[in-house]
Amino acid sequence: MSHTEPLLAVEGLRKSFGDNPVLKSIDLTVGQGRVLALIGPSGSGKTTVLRCLNGLERPDAGTVAFSGGPRVEFGPKTTRQQAQSLRDRSAMVFQGYNLFPHMTVLQNVIEGPVQVQRRPKAQAVAEAEALLERVGLADKRDEYPHELSGGQQQRVGIVRALALRPALLLFDEPTSALDPELVGDVLTVIKELAEEGWTMVMVTHELAFAREVADEVVFMDGGVVVERGHPDTVLRNPAHERTRQFVHRLLNPF
Repeated sequence: MSHTEPLLAVEGLRKSFGDNPVLKSIDLTVGQGRVLALIGPSGSGKTTVLRCLNGLERPDAGTVAFSGGPRVEFGPKTTRQQAQSLRDRSAMVFQGYNLFPHMTVLQNVIEGPVQVQRRPKAQAVAEAEALLERVGLADKRDEYPHELSGGQQQRVGIVRALALRPALLLFDEPTSALDPELVGDVLTVIKELAEEGWTMVMVTHELAFAREVADEVVFMDGGVVVERGHPDTVLRNPAHERTRQFVHRLLNPF
C-alpha cells in the first residue's frame, strides 16, 4: 500500500504534570489505513500520548496535525477549543470501558452522534444497530452496562467509537481489564477493523497481537520513544537493551 501524506503527524509533543515530565518531545506519524502499536512499561507516557491526540489532555508544546486538518500547535496560548478540535477526527476506546451506566447500550452508542455531531436520531439509531449487529451484540441494545460482561462492554465501547465515524481510532489497553477468556472476542473485532483499513493507534501489552496486527511498533520508556520499527524487528530482534529487557519480561513473566 503506498501512502503519501500521513493521516496523523505528531512533532515535539511535551507534557508535564506538575514537576513530572511525562512526555519529552514525542514524534510520531501514522499513515492512512495503518496500525501503530505503542508498547512500554507502566508510566512511560503511552496513555498520555493517546489523551493528547484526542484532546483529553492539553500538551505543553508540540504539534498534532491531521491530514486535511486540524493542525494544532500547542503552547501557552493554545485554546481549549483548539485542543478539542482534535476530538472531531479521533475516537477513543478506554481501558475501563467508560460507558454511561444510566444509559442503555443503544443510548450509549448514539449519544455522541446525536448530541455532539447533531446527526438525525433515526440515522444514528440505524447505524448503531448495524454496528452492534456486526460485533454480535444486536440483542443487547436495550440492556444497561452492568448487565453485560466486561468483553461485551468493551465491544460496546468500540461500537461507540466507530459510531462517531472518526478518521483515527485510539485504543488504550483495550483488553487489560478483561478476564483472559474474554480477551479474544475483543481482539477479533480490533483485528477485523485493521483488515478493513481503519487507521489506529493502540496501546497494548498483547505483544503477539501487536506483532500480528500492527504495521509499526513504537517502544516508549521514560517519556521518550526508545525504538520504532516493523513489529518483527522491534519484538523479535530489538536494537536497544531497554526494549530487549521489556519484551523478554513480557514474553517470559516467570
